[in-house]
Amino acid sequence: MPAASRIIRVQSPEGVKRITATKRETVATFLKKVAKEFGFRNNGFSVYTNRNRTGEITASQNKSLNLLKIKHGDMLFLYPSSPAGCSSETMDTSVSQGLRPVGAPQVVEDEIDQYLIKQDGKIYRNRDQQLCRHGPLGKCVHCVPLEPFDEDYLNHLEPPVKHMSFHAYIRKLTGGADKGKFVALENISCKIKSGCEGHPPWPEGICTKCQPSAITLNRQKYRHVDNIMFENHTIADRFLDFWRKTGNQHLGYLYGRYTEHKDIPLGIRAEVAAIYEPPQIGTQNSLEILEDPKAEVVDEIAAKLGLRKVGWIFTDLVSEDTRKGTVRYSRNKDTYYLSAEECITAGNFQNQQPNICRLSPDGHFGSKFVTVVATGGPDNQVHFEGYQVSNQCMALVRDECLLPCRDAPELGYAKESSSEQYVPDVFYKDIDKFGNEITQLARPLPVEYLIIDITTTFPKDPVYTFSISQNPFPIENRDVLGETQDFHSLATYLSQNTSSIFLDIISDFHLLLFLVTNEVMPLRDSISLLLEAVRTKNEELAQTWKKSEQWATIEQLCSTVGVQISGLQEYGAMGGSTHAVSAAMWACQHCTFMNQPGTDHCEMCSLPRT
Repeated sequence: MPAASRIIRVQSPEGVKRITATKRETVATFLKKVAKEFGFRNNGFSVYTNRNRTGEITASQNKSLNLLKIKHGDMLFLYPSSPAGCSSETMDTSVSQGLRPVGAPQVVEDEIDQYLIKQDGKIYRNRDQQLCRHGPLGKCVHCVPLEPFDEDYLNHLEPPVKHMSFHAYIRKLTGGADKGKFVALENISCKIKSGCEGHPPWPEGICTKCQPSAITLNRQKYRHVDNIMFENHTIADRFLDFWRKTGNQHLGYLYGRYTEHKDIPLGIRAEVAAIYEPPQIGTQNSLEILEDPKAEVVDEIAAKLGLRKVGWIFTDLVSEDTRKGTVRYSRNKDTYYLSAEECITAGNFQNQQPNICRLSPDGHFGSKFVTVVATGGPDNQVHFEGYQVSNQCMALVRDECLLPCRDAPELGYAKESSSEQYVPDVFYKDIDKFGNEITQLARPLPVEYLIIDITTTFPKDPVYTFSISQNPFPIENRDVLGETQDFHSLATYLSQNTSSIFLDIISDFHLLLFLVTNEVMPLRDSISLLLEAVRTKNEELAQTWKKSEQWATIEQLCSTVGVQISGLQEYGAMGGSTHAVSAAMWACQHCTFMNQPGTDHCEMCSLPRT
């Protein structure tokens, strides 16, 4: 090799190649050699001096390699230009993002999943002054970045992390020599495969082609959600008020969003912004969920507010000392954390809310839906404990193979095959009295094998998606407490909240649901502008909606219940005075129907005006 020549190593997703260059060679000439060597067209790639895509080398006829301080033996990093423009992907993830099993449907993953796919995810460490023997630019085993699935790192966190994040698990599957070329996350099936024609259908016949495989339960190494965070204490306190006032258990659905959880590599956090309480029957030791005719509307309104259903919460509280305000510590290692019936319910909810995944032939794998239990802790105070059930439990519940035990809530029971249904054998591993590992048939089954625990937290600095009022609007479906959602309670709420900022008054999740779902004047088709104002916290949009005819009618309905609303005379329909509106129409005292002027009897109920 001539003395003036040098060899530059260029690393790409396809491997490392050596490019011969001269000392005075321009950057543009060098990049043409790189393009020719790797088979790229012009502008089809970018070259950087650092692996983390910093220090980009741009084509220039005036700069030489010597001027850029590129020496013999240096390593440069080449990244192909992504057709989608995702320039923040790293080398490994750009390969794994394009992976999809043969026949898998094209799916659009959640925003948080799309974001985490593009992240590096590696755990960077500083140079150890005692162990590292190299210069500041070198790396060794003591300071080289760790992979996000490194078990030693997770075990040494405070507190230790037993489950890696789901995206770290994907990186582990796709991080080998084949870059996950043959990775496919297949959902477990406990049903007989259809279409087998070599024998009569079950129960007359079955073969190894259509028979589902036996299941050995293992503790899941990853979890789809790594943290649950309530935005503020008020959300939880208002939910607990039902138990405090009645002593009966209660249930609600958590609405919020999924965000990045930075305490765990590539982790996901479920942030709770509101709790919706569906129709239910609760006693001191039981809960029954009733059919909810408004469920679809609630999901629709939440979506327009930028929220989604992220989980469910229920109470299991028994008062121990009313003077001290303590509760009984009943869920622990000596009893159970989740009962079998609760695991089945959680599995059913998780099956209803599947996690969209590009690596699954079915287009979905697992679920991000979480379970929160409000129960007594070791200090006899109310604690919030978060859980999910494993993908194996979801499959057993989906295919109706798991039953609860009547006398032992901590035990489940795998069904036996019958003439109507074939159930594969379910096993779990245990340690006998001699210390040997043995395989047991899951009849009965300890539900610890099905549970994944999730930390549940409250932030140091509270977050408020919705405004907090001293006199909040009543929560739905609390008629047993005497708290009803009607125009009298709306008028009372408006009269007690005299803020000059209309957005602060109207930014209440339960109030918005009432405006949409009330039977007198539902605003489902005309509330989109207000929901957009609440989502973006735009006071101008809120004031625009306040001047609408719909809000003027709402104010008129409130005025008929005998509660004086401060500020009621400010704006009516289209910014006009409400006196003009009241002069034009009048509300019936009996049925609240808005009648045309000049009539003495209600057109709806035919009762007199006075």
